[in-house]
Amino acid sequence: MPTQEKVDRVAELKAKLESSSIVIATGYTGMNANAMVDLRRRMRDGGVEFVVIKNNLLNLAADAAAVPQLKDIVTGQTAIALGYADPAVIAKTVTDAANAGAPPLSIHGAVVSRGDPMPPAEVSRLAALPPRPVLVAQLLGNMQSPLYGLMNVLNGTVRSLAYVLQARMDQLQPAEAAE
Repeated sequence: MPTQEKVDRVAELKAKLESSSIVIATGYTGMNANAMVDLRRRMRDGGVEFVVIKNNLLNLAADAAAVPQLKDIVTGQTAIALGYADPAVIAKTVTDAANAGAPPLSIHGAVVSRGDPMPPAEVSRLAALPPRPVLVAQLLGNMQSPLYGLMNVLNGTVRSLAYVLQARMDQLQPAEAAE
């Protein structure tokens, strides 16, 4: 029979899973207490909530939050990193923190916005992406580029016509001044 503490823990984790934009499953084997405190501080500074939880409780919370694909990436001693902002920024924070530790934190995978589970290599690729505002700016620049090209082509013909007319006016003016 489950204790009330475990029921509360599952309910709390369910709420966090439902509101998160990305969940990254990690393994923390071999980390001492000081390394864990340092890791949590780095994660918190990056806007990531880092939770160590038993796999059974995580599986129950994942089912309750309608994220059963999270169970596919949970193996061994598990800690999850919950992010509520841009998934690329969160993945970068977790990847940087994982690589900075003395015993490195192993990334088992991630689930972004209730999508399919991502293997560790995909999490690294996600971490390499620029932040969302940069991607939006690049997209807008790529969308505006053809419009500017079309505008320059259309303005070029009008500009050429204006130069021809101005040259003809300049030719006629000295003739009018002489008469």
